[in-house]
Amino acid sequence: MFKLKNYINGELVDPVSGEYIDNYQPATGKVYSLIPRSNERDVEQAVSAAKEAYPKWSSMRTEKRSKILQRLSDLIEQNLDELALAESKDNGKPVWLAKSVDIPRARDNFAFFASAIKHFASESHRTSDSIINFTTRTPIGVAGCVSPWNLPLYLFSWKVAPALAAGNTVVAKPSEVTPMTAYKLSELCIEAGFPKGVFNIVHGLGGEAGNAIVEHKDVKMVSFTGGTSTGAHIARTAAPMFKKLSLELGGKNPNVIFADCDFDKALKTTLNSSFANQGQICLCGSRIYIERSIYEKFRDAFVHEVSQMVVGDPMSDQSRMGALVSKPHFEKVKGYIELAKEEGGTILTGGVEVKLEGELSEGWYLRPTVIEGLHEQCRTNQEEIFGPVVTLQPFDNEEEALRLANSTGYGLASTIWTQDISKAHRMADKIEAGIVWVNCWLVRDLRTPFGGMKNSGVGREGGWEALKFFTEAKNVCIKY
Repeated sequence: MFKLKNYINGELVDPVSGEYIDNYQPATGKVYSLIPRSNERDVEQAVSAAKEAYPKWSSMRTEKRSKILQRLSDLIEQNLDELALAESKDNGKPVWLAKSVDIPRARDNFAFFASAIKHFASESHRTSDSIINFTTRTPIGVAGCVSPWNLPLYLFSWKVAPALAAGNTVVAKPSEVTPMTAYKLSELCIEAGFPKGVFNIVHGLGGEAGNAIVEHKDVKMVSFTGGTSTGAHIARTAAPMFKKLSLELGGKNPNVIFADCDFDKALKTTLNSSFANQGQICLCGSRIYIERSIYEKFRDAFVHEVSQMVVGDPMSDQSRMGALVSKPHFEKVKGYIELAKEEGGTILTGGVEVKLEGELSEGWYLRPTVIEGLHEQCRTNQEEIFGPVVTLQPFDNEEEALRLANSTGYGLASTIWTQDISKAHRMADKIEAGIVWVNCWLVRDLRTPFGGMKNSGVGREGGWEALKFFTEAKNVCIKY
């Protein structure tokens, strides 16, 4: 059985305890590798290495840091097929999806911040003829980066790249559910020539290795993506220690479809925004609100298309959806489908397991599920399911659509479909979400801020926002 290793102080090492965790392949439901069960001793080694490496890395010329990051981006490109296969095997998503989205985006994240840091500038203000104020931005120290399982390398790199580019050293923990591409990234870091201790990857459970990172006194900032309850725990731990915090948490995103939409485009994109990556993207639209005059037409067309979606072997290009990431998550999603029935919902399509043959017979496959007839305040409509489950509900006017869109405690993303530019602006201005897509979904410009409102998080990632988070601002006032 293949054993992953931690990446600490430039070397691949076993966990101090010698203990490992089973790593399951979602497509088969079988253990296929072992993950280090790291604890506070492994984290201590990683933080010590990062702290020792910080002075040299933070004072290194920006151009040199940039070249190392760009070299890593190039290596990801050179190993794209291998990384995509590993991501699919580890996560359950179709390999074509990992090859076209996840790995290219990880590559681009390193390339983007390798370039962005060379253009990162601060402000100066001439107060009077003899007084000038200017702002410096300097790295902070050791950054703790904890990433989720749904887009493993994609979101891992989204945190690590700006932290390193800004001159910080990093101790990172990938999800214990999907650790393989982070492990392969550590091998590429050695090949790219990262100085020892600059970038450290510690595998293990969130409550053990992750918590040790958050609690460590020498970790000066924490960037976390994951569930809202875990984010609340991190905030309670880190806030009294006055650490900088960036928390990208859950979502229960509305997709608002007006009667004047481009029907075919809205239908096609809504299929994708509902079920991409088995619905396991924090930005997926799980509450679909449709203007009443086109409700039946859209519902019937949507249900027909969903019923035709191929759920199957992640290695097949014919599979639109693969396996859910783990057995506990699989059971959780099924539990919500049963809850929806209890709450009075009607299953229009899906809601059942998919049984494949051969070595895939024990994999965690689920038909994409569409439900109608639920009240807006029921648990199914209020709680994050994070799977291939969506609800449909009609609305009569713009005011009702806005009320429904804002009716949950989350505020991460939203989608609006309308040809009326004034309506689009009114809705976008009043929807409580960090991201609003109009007539599109998941169109991302890496220069733009990313993050949520309400229970969906604190802070923003992306572009200058990320580089600002991973640096400390200082004002210098000079009278001459």
